[in-house]
Amino acid sequence: MQATRRLILKAAVAGAALLSLPRTLLAWPKAAFESDSTDGAMKALFGATDATASDAVTLTAPDIAENGAVVPITVSTTLEGAESIGLIVSENPSPLVASFDLTSESVPEVSTRIKMGKTSDVVAVVKANGKLYSATKNVKVTIGGCGG
Repeated sequence: MQATRRLILKAAVAGAALLSLPRTLLAWPKAAFESDSTDGAMKALFGATDATASDAVTLTAPDIAENGAVVPITVSTTLEGAESIGLIVSENPSPLVASFDLTSESVPEVSTRIKMGKTSDVVAVVKANGKLYSATKNVKVTIGGCGG
């Protein structure tokens, strides 16, 4: 009985904490993640489809990914006023694979693992001061890890 009360109390506290979060933290760019085209994902996420290639955006990814299910990616930028970072894999059925909203206190660097269905360009898009900047890298996904 005591354990049940504790469990109910913990659930109530967790629910109250979740409800107290700002709505922007709970936002989910559903249309962007459900889009089946790169332009559709970009438009839904950023409101535009054109990003300027920039040396201020650094995309670190392997040249060859032996397992497309876990491809390590790191994106960082030296741009002032970075607002968000998006990762797009053009050949995936749903090109947008990750989206990160940043605050002014955030360090503009993210690391994650993404899933790639096949060899494709990986595009990191950084929104800073209302403009879009990008870096692109082609990642080869091998079949069964044997270089095919």
